[in-house]
Amino acid sequence: MKFDTYQCEKVFDEMFQNGGLPRTKTKPVVDRLERLVEGELERCQSNAQVTLRNMGITFNVYGQDAGIERIWPLDVVPRILPLSEWQDIEAGLKQRVRAINAFIHDMYGDRKIIQDDVVPEWLMASSPAFRKPLKGFTPPQGVWTHISGVDLVRDQKGEIYVLEDNMRVPSGVSYVLENREVMKRSFPQVFQGLTVLPVEDYPERLLETLQDIAPEHVAHPNVVVLTPGIYNSAYFEHSFLAQQMGVELVQGSDLITQNKHVYMRSTRGLQRVDVIYRRVDDDFLDPHHFRSDSVLGVPGLIDAYLAGNVSLANAPGTGIADDKAVYAFVPDMIKYYLSEDAILSNVPTHLAGTDEGKKYILENMEDLVIKPTSESGGYGIMFGPRATKEQIEEYRKKIEANPRNYVAQPMLSLSTVPTLCGGALEARHVDLRPFVLFGKDIYVLPGGLTRVAMEKGSMVVNSSQGGGSKDTWVLAS
Repeated sequence: MKFDTYQCEKVFDEMFQNGGLPRTKTKPVVDRLERLVEGELERCQSNAQVTLRNMGITFNVYGQDAGIERIWPLDVVPRILPLSEWQDIEAGLKQRVRAINAFIHDMYGDRKIIQDDVVPEWLMASSPAFRKPLKGFTPPQGVWTHISGVDLVRDQKGEIYVLEDNMRVPSGVSYVLENREVMKRSFPQVFQGLTVLPVEDYPERLLETLQDIAPEHVAHPNVVVLTPGIYNSAYFEHSFLAQQMGVELVQGSDLITQNKHVYMRSTRGLQRVDVIYRRVDDDFLDPHHFRSDSVLGVPGLIDAYLAGNVSLANAPGTGIADDKAVYAFVPDMIKYYLSEDAILSNVPTHLAGTDEGKKYILENMEDLVIKPTSESGGYGIMFGPRATKEQIEEYRKKIEANPRNYVAQPMLSLSTVPTLCGGALEARHVDLRPFVLFGKDIYVLPGGLTRVAMEKGSMVVNSSQGGGSKDTWVLAS
């Protein structure tokens, strides 16, 4: 396998320099790939797809193709991060999650950051994710954001930026673990002689984190994973993590509350539940407090939680930090709560909810990426430089009608990594979602989920919109 025909786009390529030479950090991997005989990389890719199918590694699709189950898309050319760079990323992620956790606690408490004019009051007054029942509540260990996924990108200079924070029910970590397992089975020759930091202990770390937040009076906590059911796009992950941790996978109908305690129905009668890793959105958790028509949650669950008889991860109400308007203030949060400068930078963000921001956005829509503040999965985004006049006018009307719901950022040219496309290696844009666990301590899974925009020139990496993935190697040697 030779890289003679590989062409870097006019952006930062993570494996090769502009002159076509491999970067120092990636040369050991490039050398191994170049020693592969003709057709071997394609055979490894084919073997990986067969392995994914045989292992049942899938995801469900929403939208137009709702209900379709697809094989998880994995490209076998790994994405490389040197240990020295990863250590900076890890420190930045820990710092960011601590500050966001402090912000959430403050918002359900005294709101000092608003009183001190660091974050504007209108931002929280208009937040659709604020949960009034949690006002004044302190969760176990004071932790709200037990499992976080923070999306990172590189710009044209190779600088790393945080694109968004996912503090509610971030998904994708199961695919990190399965990508590694499939790579070891399908591509073992590339691992030889390299020290790649392991990811296999994540389920054990996750279980420890969940046990750490159990109610104080419980010596041997019973942990369960709460799923919306088999039609959820991340159902594979829910069942995988429950199986890996050795805990029960339950739906709302499997749980009941009595005297502000939660119990699980079983063949041996009712069993007390102490910790719930919930993969159900806030709105559907408890029909007594949130959406009254929900059949996915558990009536009385929030009362049991507020009484301290069951712990939830992540805590309800963390969605206020996923708001893309709130994202703009995270560097200020880090300075305010931790008295530190942010290690990881934000992408410059303009808020349509301010007069100045709205004016700037409306005058520069052709050059900006317009995002709704509460959407996820890449939906609802308009890429100004690629939009039609009709699309721009449509978003202009949306912003005029509801400015609080929109932010805008410059369009970053995401970095690229060689990707096998039709038998040839081509540059494709990528992002990275590392996962952070916060219990008594903070743990960052080495690497994370690299998502790939499989369509040439596309910046959309989400699997539900045709994106793929790569195994992410933190290389220690």
